[in-house]
Amino acid sequence: MKFDMTTLHESTPEQIDAAARHAADATPAWATSSGATRARLLRGLADAIEGAREKLVPLADGETGLGPGRLNGELDRTAFQLRGFADKAEQGDAFAFTEDEAVAGAPPAGRPRLARVRVPLGPVAMFSASNFPFAFSVLGGDTAAALAAGCTVVVKAHPGHPGLSREVMKLAQGVVQQQSLPAGVLGMVEGAGIEVGVRLVQAPQIAAVAFTGSFRGGRALEKVAQERPRPIPFFGELGSVNPIVPTPAVLGAQGPQLAQTLAASIALGAGQFCTSPGVIVVPRDAASQAFVDELVKALATQQPHGMLTPLIRTGFDRGVQGWGRHAGLRPLLSERAADGAAPRPFLAEVDAPDFIADASLHDEVFGPAALVVRVDDADQARQVLEAIGGSLTVTLWGFDGDEPPAAPELALVRAASQVAGRVLFAGVPTGVAVAGSQQHGGPFPSSTQPSSTSVGYAALDRFLRPVALQDAPAWLTRRAGVPV
Repeated sequence: MKFDMTTLHESTPEQIDAAARHAADATPAWATSSGATRARLLRGLADAIEGAREKLVPLADGETGLGPGRLNGELDRTAFQLRGFADKAEQGDAFAFTEDEAVAGAPPAGRPRLARVRVPLGPVAMFSASNFPFAFSVLGGDTAAALAAGCTVVVKAHPGHPGLSREVMKLAQGVVQQQSLPAGVLGMVEGAGIEVGVRLVQAPQIAAVAFTGSFRGGRALEKVAQERPRPIPFFGELGSVNPIVPTPAVLGAQGPQLAQTLAASIALGAGQFCTSPGVIVVPRDAASQAFVDELVKALATQQPHGMLTPLIRTGFDRGVQGWGRHAGLRPLLSERAADGAAPRPFLAEVDAPDFIADASLHDEVFGPAALVVRVDDADQARQVLEAIGGSLTVTLWGFDGDEPPAAPELALVRAASQVAGRVLFAGVPTGVAVAGSQQHGGPFPSSTQPSSTSVGYAALDRFLRPVALQDAPAWLTRRAGVPV
């Protein structure tokens, strides 16, 4: 049973303003802290949630229904992220700097002595996601990256798991207190209404926003961030259709296995992953038809669990109903779920020209639903990718040979790199590794800042701003990039 939503708290405007002020008050001390100090906090937070696992996982399951297996794994991922960013802080990644010695003479040949350092942006408003109650929530990747960068954080808790959010924040603030750090290093506000988020983004002390959520909600908050008297960066992850593009050859050789793998990925977590495959681009040939037939059968056997919130379920049902009424779509799997039951997977087919021409078909339907787009050749598949415009991922099956493919397929690889932040040549996009080379963010509409990532250690860069120090005194250069 999910958490009783009547227990939701609604932070008052005064409480929101106070949280932003406390974050600003703590900023000078935290921004100038050493890598060792930041690492100690991050590791302490990881230890705290692991130590409270027996309490946190049942609480999370009661609110989300995601199950102990999934939630234990997600808690492990969250602790791993925190410790990974602790390592990066200790290694001095936030303090990386470059130096150019002075050269006599006037520019451009001559120059003064220059050092390029990075300074923390300041207090970050971090909006928790619904679908990852640990890893993209109170102590998720954005919080870990911001703290490692030297930024204080005000979390906007997600109303889908309020009790868990409060318990995790209570643990976190205990660690902050135990380490004798300023209380404002990490704070939280909560509430289901948009007014809470708007008030937080408008707080003059907030210097940046990190958001993972719906396209509509993200765009509204981005507008608020840009309309402030002094606009601030808005790092938003807004959703994605994550196309899969297989070659006829790979479908001929591995079609049944790939269909099973893809069906499991579409239904994983009831399709409530930002990397859930939503568009499958296949040619018109016998191998591809056999693959689609197997995909329909494999999807029909999937049993997605209930969705996270009634609002998400309403959005899924509305999206599927819209697809079902579309004149250009041919339903392939459209079972109706019984009242009160978990959603059933949905799959439909559309011809490439109709898909390309209709922008509404490029929008994500958040849940276990996907479209098969039929193409005549690789060039038309490229046009489908370009019509989508921006995606967190594109998966290319059958392009992993030792030699470059022919020109049309090579153009597909190029197009995938233009529209996605991560291009896969094997596997499925669900499952995002935390690593230094990861990129979780793509061109609009998948995210608002395609040059940044919300997963992996490069997320640190989001919350740091470069500053050039010209002819800096020795006492400043001896700090080796640590801000004053």
